[in-house]
Amino acid sequence: MTARDFVISTDEKTSIQARRRIHPTLPPGPGEPMRVEHEYERKGAWAYLAAWDVRRAKIYGRCERKTGIAPFERLMGQVMRQKPYASARRVFWIMDNGSSHRGRKCAERLQARWPTIIPVHTPVHASWLNQVEVYFSVVQRKVLTPNDFASLRQLEDCLLRFQKHYEEVAQPFQWKFTRKDLAGLLARIKTHDRNIHKVA
Repeated sequence: MTARDFVISTDEKTSIQARRRIHPTLPPGPGEPMRVEHEYERKGAWAYLAAWDVRRAKIYGRCERKTGIAPFERLMGQVMRQKPYASARRVFWIMDNGSSHRGRKCAERLQARWPTIIPVHTPVHASWLNQVEVYFSVVQRKVLTPNDFASLRQLEDCLLRFQKHYEEVAQPFQWKFTRKDLAGLLARIKTHDRNIHKVA
């Protein structure tokens, strides 16, 4: 890996609803929790597509009406047309096996359009290995909870403004889960499974 190589972690956060609460959300006060009305009107939903530069702590995202090959490729174009990615030697794109970017056909299609990218698919049921999921958990806590938005436009504005703010203060995530930790976890799961079979 050289200075001209980049690693992008990408995924979609689907069906983010804009819910306008019937009564306004009340902020917390001394000795009082936040109060959120349980009744709401649905104002539509976005799919939020994001790409996280693992080594540079840069985030690129967009709201789309739905997921799919075309929205995903719009996100890729948004990233790949700008520096430093446009002139990079290699750009590794870490992604799960979602329908928008699954398998060999996906890799061939993307590399035909952007020859410097190298698609890397995480194992099935292992999306937690994808660092953009950490960013999505931050978005869930800091932007989407409680979900109280008057319109889709307001929801989109909040997501994109937070994205800009986060990029200004973020540092690369530091993984603490090593290969040795993974081996230990798998060994514990195997022992656990054997014990369950003995009891059954």
